[in-house]
Amino acid sequence: MRLKALAIFSMILLISLSCHAQSKLIRDIQVDGNQNISKDLIILTSSLKIGDYYDSNNTGTIIKTLYKLNVFEDVSIFEENIDNGLAIKIRVIEMPTIINIEYKGNKALSNSKLDEIMIFRKGSYWSQAVAYENTKKILKSYIEKGFNNCKIDYEIELNEKNQAKLTLMFTEGKKVGIKKITVVGNDNVPQKQILKKMKTKSKSLFRSGKYEQEKFDEDLQEVLKLYKKLGYMETEIVSVEQDQTDDRFINIVITIEEGTKYYFGSTRIKGNTRFTGEALLEKITLKEDDVFNLEEYNKQLSGVSSMYYEEGYIYADFNPIIEKDGDKVNVILEITENNRAKVHKIHISGNRKTKEKIIRRHMEIAPGDYFKQSFVIRSQQNIYNLGFFEPDMKLDYEPINKDGDVDLYLSVNDKISGSANGGIGYNSQDKIIGQFSIYHNNILGNNWTGGLKWEIGASVQNVEANFSNPFFNDTKLLTGFSVYHTRRDWNSFNYQIYTNGGGLQLGYPLNFVNYGRVLGGYSYYSKKYNIQDWNSSYTPSLAKLDSLGWQNTSAVNVTFSRDSRDNFFYPMSGSRLILYSEVAGGPLGGDFNYFKQIAEASWYTQTFWKLVLRTKWRMGYVTSYGGKGKDVPPDERFYLGGTGSDGLRGYGDRSIGPADGGKREIIFSTEYTTPISSDQIVGLVFFDAGNCFNKFEEFSFLDFKKGSGLGIRIITPLGLIGFDYAYNFEYKNWEPHFQFGTNF
Repeated sequence: MRLKALAIFSMILLISLSCHAQSKLIRDIQVDGNQNISKDLIILTSSLKIGDYYDSNNTGTIIKTLYKLNVFEDVSIFEENIDNGLAIKIRVIEMPTIINIEYKGNKALSNSKLDEIMIFRKGSYWSQAVAYENTKKILKSYIEKGFNNCKIDYEIELNEKNQAKLTLMFTEGKKVGIKKITVVGNDNVPQKQILKKMKTKSKSLFRSGKYEQEKFDEDLQEVLKLYKKLGYMETEIVSVEQDQTDDRFINIVITIEEGTKYYFGSTRIKGNTRFTGEALLEKITLKEDDVFNLEEYNKQLSGVSSMYYEEGYIYADFNPIIEKDGDKVNVILEITENNRAKVHKIHISGNRKTKEKIIRRHMEIAPGDYFKQSFVIRSQQNIYNLGFFEPDMKLDYEPINKDGDVDLYLSVNDKISGSANGGIGYNSQDKIIGQFSIYHNNILGNNWTGGLKWEIGASVQNVEANFSNPFFNDTKLLTGFSVYHTRRDWNSFNYQIYTNGGGLQLGYPLNFVNYGRVLGGYSYYSKKYNIQDWNSSYTPSLAKLDSLGWQNTSAVNVTFSRDSRDNFFYPMSGSRLILYSEVAGGPLGGDFNYFKQIAEASWYTQTFWKLVLRTKWRMGYVTSYGGKGKDVPPDERFYLGGTGSDGLRGYGDRSIGPADGGKREIIFSTEYTTPISSDQIVGLVFFDAGNCFNKFEEFSFLDFKKGSGLGIRIITPLGLIGFDYAYNFEYKNWEPHFQFGTNF
């Protein structure tokens, strides 16, 4: 064994000595030609070291390594025999370092835009290879702008330190337009239908024929979408050829391979246990032998996934497998349901003023519930509709265990909830009025609402205080009260009215009606009517009221409401229904006996983008009871015109109806709205129509008063401010309207 080991060792030693005999010891390393690159960096990159043996076979590898630095135009290595070894000389030619870049002749692209596109930068190294790539990149941007004939030349000015001033010389040429677009291979779809889908158009009397590459690429995708919509799933753009007829125009030829037109066969569902196949297939409305529109079919499949997400299967996987049978398409929908997610915790952040319990109270989902997509969305809507938070609130979820349970994370940002306001205001009825108010809709962060308002003007004086708690003693019971004193001059009707009184409110949600609530109230107030000018016109009933002095009213009212609007500030979907009934007098006491009913319904529909169509109907009815001599007081009757709940824009306030007010009213209003700045500033066009009268027999759609115009709404910390400018179809004049609060 010892002899065998000795023999192996001897063999290794001989091989080693043989290799060293072919290699020579490096005694010295020199670098020549470097100006800006340090000698130490070059030697370090070469991996050569004094005292190592040098193998000439590695010369090529060393040169390649140095080239990878991308700073040398040329690298050479020379060997020189010296005593007991070699001196290695590395000779390099450095690329120039760019110290300045200028552009000349560029108009279509600005200097700053070229700075973004350029590969070259100050401090980078000049080379022809990089210049070639740089040119391609810039020309691509020029072609996208329609300059197909642009040329770029480079001018290099070197100094003694091998530093370069680089100038790009542009010859942009004329902008290229499209003379003609031809489609080839479209055997089943007319060229006119294809070109209609493209934003890129050929030149005509009214079109420039501008060619932009980016837009044209998008057009090709639209063409493919068109074919898929028509059932051609396999359509391909085979080629796009450009033939330049002269220096200003090109012809474009698009070659299409249409493929087979497919028709729908059937859908088969596998892996479903939560829902029956029949229930899932109800979401697929495509019928057998219908043209197979893949995009539309995928939208219908999203209805299937929504069913699962709604029930908490947020990890469900849907894999549609398309099988072709001739010109028929059959789909096998493989469903992997995975675990049903439960809500573990709800984390709330950002509520610096509002108490957390107020936010949790408006959540439709709670820890321990199965995740329900609609409840999560409604929770976000409920909390935003409180009006306490900025629009940037976020509600997201995060898995927390292997079972797929989730924690919900709600992030809110408090906004100003209270306001103190003093100044001078104006409205079309009372003209200039002074006002002071203090209002807060989130007192102590408890969602309590309270305010004090004082208005004074030539024809109005109003002092009012109110308070409401929507969750009395942490229950769902709403409680509230108000007290007020008012004096208002109705100069158009020749009387003024004084009112002192107050009221109580109780409300409760209706669990059996989604979004429903019932609100009951009791009010007691004293009123006095004064005829302003006995020499002007007045009615006998008004003269009687004037002679009676102070009269009392005792009334109860009930309001049923259902409000499913997604956003109270800028609704895009949902509806609002209000049914109001009030009874005064009779067993309640007081001097006035009347019965009043108002029904109002509004609908909100998003048309496209964020444009919303709003439609409202309002109908009112009031009548007296209790025998002869009893009548409805004038201020409880209906007066249409202007803004407010009985508003009809295009007419002055309270200018529509019988002289002493109507006992019946009907109003139709529609608005088409668009957000200008989030939901804080909204523009609108509108049309209003309506009338009021004393008997249903007097009703006629032909007698409706009509107004139409433009408006704007601005949400401020002090509330909503609006301005409308309306055209009166009857008198053919324009009427301005200022608005505080909302009537839609």
